[in-house]
Amino acid sequence: MSALSGADHGFMGRALQLAERGLFSADPNPRVGCVLIREGAVVGEGFHARAGEPHAEANALAAAGERARGATAYVTLEPCNHHGRTPPCSAALIAAGVARVVYAVADPNRDVAGGGAARLAAAGIDCAGGCLEREARALNAGFFSRFERGRPFVRVKLAASLDGRTALANGRSQWLSCEAARADVQRFRARSGAVLTGAASATADGARLTVRDPALELRGRVPLRVVADPRLTLDPGARILAEPGPVLILCAGGDAAARAALEARGAEVLDLGARARDIGAVLAELTRREVNELLVEAGARLAGAFIESGLVDEFVLYLAPHMLGHEALPLAALPLLDDLGERWEFRFEDVRRIGTDLRLTLLPERKGGP
Repeated sequence: MSALSGADHGFMGRALQLAERGLFSADPNPRVGCVLIREGAVVGEGFHARAGEPHAEANALAAAGERARGATAYVTLEPCNHHGRTPPCSAALIAAGVARVVYAVADPNRDVAGGGAARLAAAGIDCAGGCLEREARALNAGFFSRFERGRPFVRVKLAASLDGRTALANGRSQWLSCEAARADVQRFRARSGAVLTGAASATADGARLTVRDPALELRGRVPLRVVADPRLTLDPGARILAEPGPVLILCAGGDAAARAALEARGAEVLDLGARARDIGAVLAELTRREVNELLVEAGARLAGAFIESGLVDEFVLYLAPHMLGHEALPLAALPLLDDLGERWEFRFEDVRRIGTDLRLTLLPERKGGP
């Protein structure tokens, strides 16, 4: 295995830029980019656009043609070594006659796609891994979470006034955030495998949870919209059911007529029994459905339940420059604390202005609670 150079890092940086082109469309597959370099010049580039379509390596090899022979391939994920929807990329690289492969991070799906680097090495191809590994893992945080932790990467989106309120006491909340912030949320929805809300929010807010920005290239992929509705109280006339695309309603029993009415509107209703109120069980079901990233857009009660679960990876909070008063609805419903040592703690990862609002990206530091 050869040592990595500054040039290797530069070419891998370009491969990561290519991988980002699949940010909204590659799911549930990982976002992968590939660059082929021969004698210091780019001879082929490619990225994985959509599940079932050619992988990044195949696209780069097709662009390079015979110029791939003797080239170095820079790939943001270890080349796959299995027959899935497409042939193994390791075999394609060997057949093309590349001399060296540099990859950013090993594939976490060892049962299916592992062994790519070993197969390349066995064919006499020089392999080196770990080039910009941190950046490559961050781009596919959900994919790695699903295979390494058995659950999606969970991102909770919240919007609040300066005094930490999300809606007036009568429930009215449109529009708390500015137009630019609402457009920014579209990007988080577009990159997610599923968007989850509660039945109360879906009814009161008229939430659709759809991706409506045509500039975000989903390439036909539609994120799953999930409604946590243990008692099946969602109105069959809710706007979320009027929009095209799959809707999954998670319940704990409920009235048979209510279930039939929701199914008649095209929703899938899944009875999880008592597990419908268990965040871990909900995540397990979404993992089974190959959801890499879950975006939670919910009211205080469900947001609080996620915070208490300790299963949130990232919070995105849009802070609007106004106040709603102490009787307005809170950001999250959490237990009463008697000691500051019991508080939930977070770390600022990023703070930036979006329109007239601030967007705070926070990472959980410690799970609190009594």
